[in-house]
Amino acid sequence: MAWYHKVVQIFKIPEIRNKILFTLAMLIVFRIAAAIPVPGVDTEALRSFLQNNQLFGLLNIFSGGGLSNLSIVMLGVGPYITSSIIFQLLTMVIPKLERMQKEEGEEGRRKLNQITRYCTVPLAALQTYALITLLNSGPTPLITDLTPWNLLTIIITVTGGTMFLMWIGEMITEKGVGNGVSLIIFAGIIAGIPASLQQTVAIFDPTKLLGIVGFAIIAVVVIAGVVLITEGQRNIPVSYAKRVRGRRMYGGTTAHLPLRVNQAGVMPIIFAISIMLFPGVIAQFISSVSTGWLAENAQKFADLFQNQWFYGALYFILVVLFTYFYTSVTFDPNYIAQNIQKNGGFIPGIRPGKSTAEYLKRITNRITLTGALFLGIIAILPFIVQAATGLQTLTLGGTALLIAVSVILETMKQLDAQLVMRDYEGIG
Repeated sequence: MAWYHKVVQIFKIPEIRNKILFTLAMLIVFRIAAAIPVPGVDTEALRSFLQNNQLFGLLNIFSGGGLSNLSIVMLGVGPYITSSIIFQLLTMVIPKLERMQKEEGEEGRRKLNQITRYCTVPLAALQTYALITLLNSGPTPLITDLTPWNLLTIIITVTGGTMFLMWIGEMITEKGVGNGVSLIIFAGIIAGIPASLQQTVAIFDPTKLLGIVGFAIIAVVVIAGVVLITEGQRNIPVSYAKRVRGRRMYGGTTAHLPLRVNQAGVMPIIFAISIMLFPGVIAQFISSVSTGWLAENAQKFADLFQNQWFYGALYFILVVLFTYFYTSVTFDPNYIAQNIQKNGGFIPGIRPGKSTAEYLKRITNRITLTGALFLGIIAILPFIVQAATGLQTLTLGGTALLIAVSVILETMKQLDAQLVMRDYEGIG
């Protein structure tokens, strides 16, 4: 069956159609909010600033495009993701939070999510203050007439905008299709494509045609690679012993446990970007203080983050580390091994229990290495291409491409699962 027939099939199912329409409606609301700027923005100065600053260009993507006009949702879901990272790290070192996540079931996870939301509020307020102060500290202030009252108004408004986006993201995840947070970032990327194409055409230089064609070819290869790695998996055979209950016999079958090459999906990229933003932003903020030696060292540190080779190397390392980190959070070999044993299953040639857990951990580490290195390489590939071709938009395009392809694949899987539940053929 052709893919467009399957699309028609999806919209014929009322429940799936309603979920898709709800998701689109929520994303439209987000884009309307992203078009409302805070008071006093100098749009020309802001556009020039974002074009000449790689760090804030990445922040604009991360915010879902809300920073491009200093909108009321300029931070996007960044503070919420930062709060999530903080508490996921804390669950590894604080026993009470670990018990809340693993032993208290759904109720414990609900409490942890609630704490994460509460932590988002002060983080959003702090980031708004730091960002506005930093943007207005340069030779050309980006916000005119920034009185203390106006600053307080902006902080309250942008913090409220962040919480509003967090709510939209959770509503999409709960009642729509796909991961709400990822889709908000994806919507910002898609919304920026027309402007990027218009800019490319406006400043087209025939001498750079070869570089543009080369980047287009690399983009196609990257998309194919992301699809290949995301869909790639290793099937671990699991056999179930025969058991007799009453007059019936159960088990005696062989199944498989799928271990994906990249179980973390798009989250390592989002995590890496969020962490990369802070050192440079803080350093640029400190560089404006009156203390000479502190301002000088902070400026050197900020300039270091503007160095593409340093930035690319650190970006690569963080993507690899976060791939392992997120995989360890979402995939627990001990829990899987206990589940297999409780259901009377075993991996051929491996003893049940601890040996099975160690085997799963070893296999997961090996296949995750492949996925992590691949994600890291294609994350820094645009830096290399930009250095070779001189095209200034490639770095942003590469990061956006990674997120967009991963989000599309994740959403397609959810739609596929919805069809399978109703005995339809999948869309894949």
